[in-house]
Amino acid sequence: MTVQTPTQFQQPGPIPEQVSFDRRELGVILGLYGRMVAAGEWRDYGISSLREVAVFSVFRRTAEHPLYRIEKRPRLRLRQGLYSVIAMDGQILKRGHDLKNVLRVLERKLIRAVE
Repeated sequence: MTVQTPTQFQQPGPIPEQVSFDRRELGVILGLYGRMVAAGEWRDYGISSLREVAVFSVFRRTAEHPLYRIEKRPRLRLRQGLYSVIAMDGQILKRGHDLKNVLRVLERKLIRAVE
């Protein structure tokens, strides 16, 4: 019987100095953002690129806490999924490997806003 150490469970490759969204990911996120701005739901956004996570924060007003955070965590790509949508209260609304699929939880809110 072999005993596995925690380092054996880590993903291969070096840890990047900074995690960021690529052009394709930003295109998907900004497409949704534009539709929500047109519906009057969202007004501002902020992007943070940190060592462990990239965050796209959505605001109703500039001086508020973010309504939602769209996070990219490469360390979770083999587990729950690379992307997640987190509400203002910290509740994880959706997690997964496909960004478009994860963002559908916010598109449902757009459909309700238009009705």
